[in-house]
Amino acid sequence: MVMEFTNKTMPCLLFYCFICFSILFPLANAEVHYHDFIVRAKSVKRLCKTREIITVNGQFPGPTLQVRNGDSLVIRVVNHAKYNVTLHWHGVRQMRNGWADGPAYVTQCPIQQGGIYTYRFTIEDQEGTLWWHAHVSWLRATVYGALIILPRENYPYPKPHREFPVILGEWWNKNPLDVIRQALKTGAAPNVSDAFTINGQPGDLYRCSSKETTTFLVTAGETVLLRFINAAMENELFVAIADHDMTVVGADASYTKPFTTSIILLGPGQTTDVLIQTNQPPGRYYIAAHAYHSAPPSVTFDNTTTTAILDYIHNPKTATSPKLASLPVFNDTAAAAAFTAGIKSPAPVQIPSPVDNHLFVTVGLGLFNCPRNKRCGGPNGTRFAASMNNFSFVLPSRTSLLQAAELGGPAATGVFTADFPASPPMHFDYTGNVSRSLWQPIRATKLYPIKFGSVVEMVLQGTNIFAAEEHPMHIHGYEFYVLATGKGNFDTRRDSRRFNLVDPPRRNTIGVPQKGWAVIRFTADNPGVWLMHCHIDSHLTWGLATAFLVSNGVGESESTLPPPPDLPTC
Repeated sequence: MVMEFTNKTMPCLLFYCFICFSILFPLANAEVHYHDFIVRAKSVKRLCKTREIITVNGQFPGPTLQVRNGDSLVIRVVNHAKYNVTLHWHGVRQMRNGWADGPAYVTQCPIQQGGIYTYRFTIEDQEGTLWWHAHVSWLRATVYGALIILPRENYPYPKPHREFPVILGEWWNKNPLDVIRQALKTGAAPNVSDAFTINGQPGDLYRCSSKETTTFLVTAGETVLLRFINAAMENELFVAIADHDMTVVGADASYTKPFTTSIILLGPGQTTDVLIQTNQPPGRYYIAAHAYHSAPPSVTFDNTTTTAILDYIHNPKTATSPKLASLPVFNDTAAAAAFTAGIKSPAPVQIPSPVDNHLFVTVGLGLFNCPRNKRCGGPNGTRFAASMNNFSFVLPSRTSLLQAAELGGPAATGVFTADFPASPPMHFDYTGNVSRSLWQPIRATKLYPIKFGSVVEMVLQGTNIFAAEEHPMHIHGYEFYVLATGKGNFDTRRDSRRFNLVDPPRRNTIGVPQKGWAVIRFTADNPGVWLMHCHIDSHLTWGLATAFLVSNGVGESESTLPPPPDLPTC
């Protein structure tokens, strides 16, 4: 369990204490939760092999955090690992408080070996399931956990008799950091994973795994809440439960209009809350997940299936094995689109308008030419790349973007430019046969500036440069309404008529369909620097990212908080 500590063990400057408790922790009835997160190595055995992984508090997955809407967290991170680390609280708005967001070199420098940093933040108007994970290189392959936000009062659906976090992950027999380092060295794609996991365990269908298969104990006649989280690095995942339908009631810590389905789909970073009724004959039933593979058949992927067991407590144990779940085929784009279309807000919403900033942003892969006198492992001797509007994002190294933007000074000179384009530099047939002259992006650290309070509408257009696939796009510090998704090239006159302006879903991560598009809208009410990126980690590593530079508004209540005194240095 998570170790708790008192204020006496947390020396803090009086100035920052005042800020934390008067500004960050404003609700009189809210609680403040204190945790120690010790980042350290631990040996674990999976798939018949023992290797060392990086964990929090020796747990894999890491500790589950449970709070209520309005509560605050103070999490003291001590880095005893041999790698630099940061933690990101995925989906938490972090209002005015980018210093607690966590992406390395975006809002902070990493916590170095032996270093300590305390994340302080408040949950504001969010209920449901989020999660936390490392945000440096590929450390998040094993450094992650659930963040459960209980309602202030009652659930807007039947109160469950019991609930479980169900975290979908991905496992490599090798050190994941070595996997991505090898890929970056050669320019090739990283090796595919050796297994998927549910709550850290691969399940019965893998070697040496059946004894540790994750089991969820239930009783007949119950309503059970399952909080699904896709913590996988590289894959969207289909999920099904044998003989049990699921009623979707939440996604990305926003309630949804309930709808019943036999399968769900989660992109990396997304969460989905479902209710099930334990109304089947007492027995054991598989919860199963495997990849949704939207890329061309020539692209390799992990085609294995992870399982957990839904086990009725009074099961007579007569069955020799759990009942099998039925999953869609790997490339079932129709099933993926149908599930995504079913997610809507539970009631009509006030859509932000009028729009002040119209953005049209291409997202996709590309290829860099191999440097002279080098051999590269990408297609036809190239190196893999990725970009947004033809710019492949480059992280700084001597300071973070937020420090450069807020604090200035000599160290901030040349760290970034605030000229990310609102549309691609060249318009083309994005989902058709793309000219090879457009395959190579430009490396740069470009931010898009937004005035505080502006309404932003963004078309995210997938491209067919090299290999088209679905891209789960995540925005830090914000939630947004998904007005529509579709296939082909977005056409304003035709496709704007399809916008859902009544009850669109509110998300923090949205899948841009393969050879398709998504349109999102939000109000820029959170000042600071906020990363936007594909949550397939190799794509982020290759540069499929940008960041918003949201200006301060009027007065303290619309301005970024001062940096904390223990902010790590580069």
